[in-house]
Amino acid sequence: MASIRRRKPIEPSNTSVQKEEEEDEEEEDHSENKHRRKGDKKSKPKWSCVDNCCWMVGYICVTWWTLLFLYNVMPASLPLYVTEVITGPMPDSPGVKLRKEGLKAKHPVVFVPGIVTAGLELWEGHQCADGLFRKRLWGGTFGEVYKRPLCWVEHMSLDNETGLDPPGIRVRPVCGLVAADYFAPGYFVWAVLIANLAHIGYEEKTMYMASYDWRLSFQNTEVRDQTLSRIKSNIELMVEANGGNKAVIIPHSMGVLYFLHFMKWVEAPAPMGAGGGPDWCAKHIKAVVNIGGPFLGVPKAVAGLFSAEARDIAVARLLMACLKMSVNLHTGKS
Repeated sequence: MASIRRRKPIEPSNTSVQKEEEEDEEEEDHSENKHRRKGDKKSKPKWSCVDNCCWMVGYICVTWWTLLFLYNVMPASLPLYVTEVITGPMPDSPGVKLRKEGLKAKHPVVFVPGIVTAGLELWEGHQCADGLFRKRLWGGTFGEVYKRPLCWVEHMSLDNETGLDPPGIRVRPVCGLVAADYFAPGYFVWAVLIANLAHIGYEEKTMYMASYDWRLSFQNTEVRDQTLSRIKSNIELMVEANGGNKAVIIPHSMGVLYFLHFMKWVEAPAPMGAGGGPDWCAKHIKAVVNIGGPFLGVPKAVAGLFSAEARDIAVARLLMACLKMSVNLHTGKS
């Protein structure tokens, strides 16, 4: 009887086992690489221009608020102290020098601001101007120009036919010395002169800001606001309250022309004038100190601006550069 032999189980070859192990390792490496790539994408997001802008705006805001905080926290005398350490003792202001020389207030002073330097405030407006009652539309921070530009333009514009306010809108000049002491924060107009006069004894009862609505024609300031009449009354009151000492008038820019109109108006007979008589100015005005008055009119001012006399003025150089650029664009020159 043939003997039955048991077959030995066939063992897998070493090569096939190695292949399976290599395939498993490759799959693991592939999956690990996928996870790494996903992790890299999550950890390193793409950087865009918007991100740069946001970071820049944030940096500027943080820096600004930090400097503003430090400015408000530090003592008020610190900037002056640092300036004196660097440049030496500060010289006395003109007002302090005059006070040391023994000068005191005598003649009342009237300021007449120029075009655009006097503030304008809202007394009545449309629905878009809610919350702006007696807030400045012109002068100050000019915040409403950015917040409500169309509403601002609507309220600052005049009626084309009457030359006065449109129906439902009343914009009036600011009263008092604050009307034109600063045009905008950090940009003074009359503030320094007022401060120097205060050193020798002047105060609000001996100084008067003849503010007017510079958008209107000279005669319309009297028709609508009686500005010329109020200037006349204030000068008469100040002269009488100061023992008969005549007033010194200091007009600036277009205020020079406005006060020339006032002097003609105050002596002219009614109803075109105030009927003050031909000697009213001689009785009430000591002197007129004009500052930058456009006596030759706008055409002469423009001609002077673009002449050789103004070649060293920075604004004139900029205007000339813009003019040359526009001419070159039209002529096709490079």
